[in-house]
Amino acid sequence: MNLVSITDFNERDIIAVFQLAKDYKKQQKHKYSRKLRNKILANLFYEPSTRTSSSFAAAMYNLGGSVIPINDVTYSSVTKGENLEDTVKTMGCFCDVIVLRSQNAGDAAFAAEVSTVPLINAGDGNGEHPTQTLLDLFTIYEKFKKIEGLTITFAGDIENSRTIHSLKKVLHAKNNCNYLETYDVETLPPSDVYYLTRVQRERGSTGSYQLTKEHVDNMPKESIVMHPFPRNDEIPKWFDSDPRAHYFEQMQNGLWIRMALLSWIL
Repeated sequence: MNLVSITDFNERDIIAVFQLAKDYKKQQKHKYSRKLRNKILANLFYEPSTRTSSSFAAAMYNLGGSVIPINDVTYSSVTKGENLEDTVKTMGCFCDVIVLRSQNAGDAAFAAEVSTVPLINAGDGNGEHPTQTLLDLFTIYEKFKKIEGLTITFAGDIENSRTIHSLKKVLHAKNNCNYLETYDVETLPPSDVYYLTRVQRERGSTGSYQLTKEHVDNMPKESIVMHPFPRNDEIPKWFDSDPRAHYFEQMQNGLWIRMALLSWIL
């Protein structure tokens, strides 16, 4: 099974992954299952990554598996002119699952069609980032014990945010979940979740914005602030100690979710 878009998973699939993630989270101070000890993951990254590539590698190692790290295709046969199709087919000869970070929306869908092993989309240009969506949903659910009935505000470079694109697809399916998007962060409306993203200059976006003390003073006490990282100036470091800052917990949840996802797919 491939995970190219979050829509590849139905609600039962997501619940199954969440339950596995909860189990791994409880076991974090104990010995993990070695259920993937004979499996190999290929991290195939055409764009820079810190959290996604590292958490997938850590997830595989925690489960006893091995990793082929190609975190910079500059040092691969891509520099010799090898196309995506041939690279994916080649890696399928050596591994049991491919995690692909690509530069263009649609790359992951194309790669999944030619791959001989399960393929997980780790972000395709400004398309989607379904594993980020799973960990985002898990973080929200862990806090509020529900998704329906919540109000979520997306702020920042929404057009180029693949994390928002994926998350919105799930929220569209929820009849009683309200979300809004804003490029103007002069004021932020009362919300349960504030999901901030950086300005993606590598995709041609310009400008900047920053969470201010006035914003924070007007946020509900039980709200949370999320961010897929990396951050630039949009969240100042002084906010990190605020109990509403959930982005490092969000980041940690990425490990449990990706352990669960690999276990479930393989």
